[in-house]
Amino acid sequence: MFNQLTFWIVFVCVASIIIFIDLYATEHRHGKLGLKRSLMWSGVWITTALLFCALIYFYADNGKQRGIEFLTGYIIEYSLSIDNLFVFLMIFSVMNVPHHNQPHVLKWGILSAIVFRIIFILVGVELINLFHPIIYLFGIILIYAAYKMGFGEEKRIDYEKNPIIKIITKYFNVNSNYEGRKFFIKVEKKTFVTPLFLTFLLIESFDIIFAVDSIPAVMAITRDPFVIITSNIFAVLGLRSLYFSLAGIVNMFRYLKFGVAIILFFVAIKMLTSELFTIPTYLSLAFIIACLAASVILSMMNKKVS
Repeated sequence: MFNQLTFWIVFVCVASIIIFIDLYATEHRHGKLGLKRSLMWSGVWITTALLFCALIYFYADNGKQRGIEFLTGYIIEYSLSIDNLFVFLMIFSVMNVPHHNQPHVLKWGILSAIVFRIIFILVGVELINLFHPIIYLFGIILIYAAYKMGFGEEKRIDYEKNPIIKIITKYFNVNSNYEGRKFFIKVEKKTFVTPLFLTFLLIESFDIIFAVDSIPAVMAITRDPFVIITSNIFAVLGLRSLYFSLAGIVNMFRYLKFGVAIILFFVAIKMLTSELFTIPTYLSLAFIIACLAASVILSMMNKKVS
């Protein structure tokens, strides 16, 4: 059995390699990442996460339970990420971001997301330890998120009404043209914010909102900070490749939001009733996989009929 420190070291090393390969080595590619290559890289990062899960399962203390918790949390986060990426697609469309600049924005968005999610997870776990009844607030948040995802109307993104964008445009000079991959430019000794930086802020603000839903969902499965952080980060690290895969096969996920809404409702009930009875993690995992599989199958069937 490996101790906890060993697993943290392995995780940091693996995550650092993924960040370098996915976010920096591929940064030198020109043009949009193709569907075939993006699917290949998505498969590589999913396989890496599953190998890490196997390492936990066979070599960690209480490994079987923690391994199942990691896999469950990873699947929840990854499925939520797929749905969230639809919003990123809309943001890039609304902001008219050139295809060759999109990977650069996603790179910084993902790096920022990693930092914010670790902070949110640590704060959330500490809040539960200090004031246990806060799990009921998290449960209510998840129920609302499930309702909003399943029955809420899809609204067009109006970036001008975003509070962060309002602050930036009020206190900073904004250049209306894209200047390559630059977030800031200088014109006549004045610093201007480019539309690419506004796009980055939009994506990051939405990701923070998404984290408010997704992190409590994993906390309904486990309160182990190591499992929550590692499953979250592994899911986030695959987002850039997943984005370009999703852009090419978007029709396959038409009903995914309904499957994810059911999952959010399920984990909310699991969290709210945790003091009364315990739903085994392996049953939660089976239910989540079944929901996702059903939503994808229904989407593919609907595509064939239409």
